[in-house]
Amino acid sequence: MTGLRERQKADRNRRILEAASTLFGQMGYEAARIDTIAEVAEVSVGTLYNYFENKADLLLAIVSMEVEEVLAQGEVVVARPPETAIQAMSVLIRTYYDHSLVYLTKAMWRSAMAMTIQQPEAPFSRRYRELDAALAAQVCRLIATLQARGDVRQGIGATALGEMAFNDLNALFTEFILDEDQPLAQLRARLDAHLSAFTTLIAT
Repeated sequence: MTGLRERQKADRNRRILEAASTLFGQMGYEAARIDTIAEVAEVSVGTLYNYFENKADLLLAIVSMEVEEVLAQGEVVVARPPETAIQAMSVLIRTYYDHSLVYLTKAMWRSAMAMTIQQPEAPFSRRYRELDAALAAQVCRLIATLQARGDVRQGIGATALGEMAFNDLNALFTEFILDEDQPLAQLRARLDAHLSAFTTLIAT
């Protein structure tokens, strides 16, 4: 019985997040109403509030779902990197980029980023920074793996390299999110150019 209740709870949680993701994308974060999200998710408003305190809590949960999924995919790359440093970095970061609009639109990302800037000490902002830190740590682990394999020059700090790479890919992603007309293909092309320069400097 406990297993059934847990599955039902997980199903309701997923339905609420999928409904919120759809409505935030269609109507905009500000315009979407909690009662409409509950209706689409086929739960009562009271039930929704048992799971999430407010719309910001919903948006954070969607961002978390997004990042946790790409982190899981990224671990596969870190465990078995492709043959060269540039291929490994490209596969990992493209995983982040290619998944970035599955649950969130550019407008939703902008809302999330704005909240972290406007209220840096709020729980939303702290969790957002934790997710960013987890992605950065994964990039650092990949570079450490490549260094141990002999694909990255010794004597360079893997953590520093990973943080530099993550900050750059994050800046590219932010520019992509701020430009509504920039296609994903352009983001990928810019990534390829940056990674070519970066890996040329660090490769053995």
